[in-house]
Amino acid sequence: MNPSQLAEVVEAMRMPRFTASQIAKWLYEKRAVSIDEMTNLSKDNRRRLAEQYVVGREAPAGEMRSSDGTVKYLFRAYGGKMIESVYIPDGDRATLCVSSQVGCKMNCSFCATGKQGFHGNLSAAEIINQIFSIPESETLTNIVFMGMGEPMDNLSEVLKAVDVLTAKWGLAWSPKRVTVSSIGKLAELQQLVEKTDVHIAISVHSPYHQEREKLMPVEKAYPVKKVMELLAHYDFSHQRRLSVEYICFSGLNDDDAHAVALSKLLAGLKVRVNLIRFHAIPGASLRSSDEERMEAFRDRLNACGITCTIRRSRGEDIMAACGMLAGKHLKETNKD
Repeated sequence: MNPSQLAEVVEAMRMPRFTASQIAKWLYEKRAVSIDEMTNLSKDNRRRLAEQYVVGREAPAGEMRSSDGTVKYLFRAYGGKMIESVYIPDGDRATLCVSSQVGCKMNCSFCATGKQGFHGNLSAAEIINQIFSIPESETLTNIVFMGMGEPMDNLSEVLKAVDVLTAKWGLAWSPKRVTVSSIGKLAELQQLVEKTDVHIAISVHSPYHQEREKLMPVEKAYPVKKVMELLAHYDFSHQRRLSVEYICFSGLNDDDAHAVALSKLLAGLKVRVNLIRFHAIPGASLRSSDEERMEAFRDRLNACGITCTIRRSRGEDIMAACGMLAGKHLKETNKD
């Protein structure tokens, strides 16, 4: 809850007005796990609060640790479903990739989450719980909404979670520590850009309409060309960053023609392209491009004036591709 919502709670329960700010400090500064910990509230007020509310914190239900330090956490969502968060340490950076939905509607051909179908949106509390309840929570430097689900398909709760992260009454982080990824739902993406100052990442994976539609059915409703035309109206030339996520598939989208077409699609935008190795998923015939092919693609984009880097692969030994661990749990549950 934000301060105004907390104020409504304490007013309805006939508690002193300042109780709302006390609760906010316990939730977001002291990170209380239970209402009983809020010791500057009277015992009676704590009892009354606990009768109607919970803090909402819940520890991970499972984890897998990679040899490179990456950790994939499983959290329980409503209905017994599982969601994933991935902790990625890298020098002085500690990034957490969080989920915004249980499953996903987008059905991208290369995504294990999409293969599970859609089971519901996460609440802002369930999103924030992923951030607050991992052992590394206090040392996190960056949050990326790039886990299970499409953030723009659950925009209202994502915006609430971003508010907790960036508002003075919350964690008071700079919005530059938060990146939100999207396939490009136009109206919702416009709201995100205008209502926040977070970094934006767009999943592209092909500059060609028909090819992208086969990889990402959402291309039919939200062509990537329209997405880039929308973003061209906003300023990404200073601290705020616009990036393009591009998974390289061997023999499909990794040749010189694709690189040139991608550079034309992005012409005029201040943008960085991240090339990503494909983590193979069950049932998909797609394979990742090799290092030499990705380097040639990167060099061609850079020659075209588009900043491009190859993202280092992390956590392959723990099924770090989005949705794989939760999908494995879902299959085992269904067997039972």
